[in-house]
Amino acid sequence: MNVIGLGCSSFTIAVYIGNRPSMLEYQQLSCLSPLTLGEIEMVNQACGNGWRKVFNVYAKLLYALDKEKFNYSTLAPSWQKYRDNYLLQHNSQTALFFSPPQLSTAKQTLHIICGRTYAKHLLSTGQLTANFTWLDEQFAIDKAKNLIVCPYFDYRQLSNANIEKLAYLLSDINSQ
Repeated sequence: MNVIGLGCSSFTIAVYIGNRPSMLEYQQLSCLSPLTLGEIEMVNQACGNGWRKVFNVYAKLLYALDKEKFNYSTLAPSWQKYRDNYLLQHNSQTALFFSPPQLSTAKQTLHIICGRTYAKHLLSTGQLTANFTWLDEQFAIDKAKNLIVCPYFDYRQLSNANIEKLAYLLSDINSQ
C-alpha cells in the first residue's frame, strides 16, 4: 500500500488523520509530498480554520516535546515560526498521513493517530492492528509499536493541557 500525506520521507514523528484539505491537489495526492515554504498558509487561506488548527496543534506539540530528546524547538524561536518554516517540509522529520498507518519497526519513529473515532475505524476495518491500553477516554497507547491515539488536532479536543500530556507520553515512549 502506498503512503499518502504531507511531509518528510525520513520522518520520525508520523501523525495520521482521517481527512484531507479540500483543495484539489491534496484530494488527488498519491504519495508523501513535502510542503514548501508558505504552503501551510495557502492551505489555511483556502480551507479555513479547521486546517489552521491542525497545523497549529502539530507545531505546538513538537515545540512542547522534551528538548533533551527532541530538537524541534531549537530550530525556531516560537512554535509559529517552526510551523511556518519547518513543519512537514523536506528534512523536517515530520509527516501528516491521510493513508492508514504503516507502522515501522524503527524504534525512533513515533506514531500518533488523531482521534479515537478514526482509530476505532482503522481497527474495525482491519487497516490497523494494535494492542492498545486505554489510559482514559482520550488517550491510548501501544508501546510495542510506538503508537498513541490522542484527541483530534483541534484546540477544544487537544487543549494545551492535552498537548502537554501527549508530549509527555511521546517522551516516555521514546525512552523505552
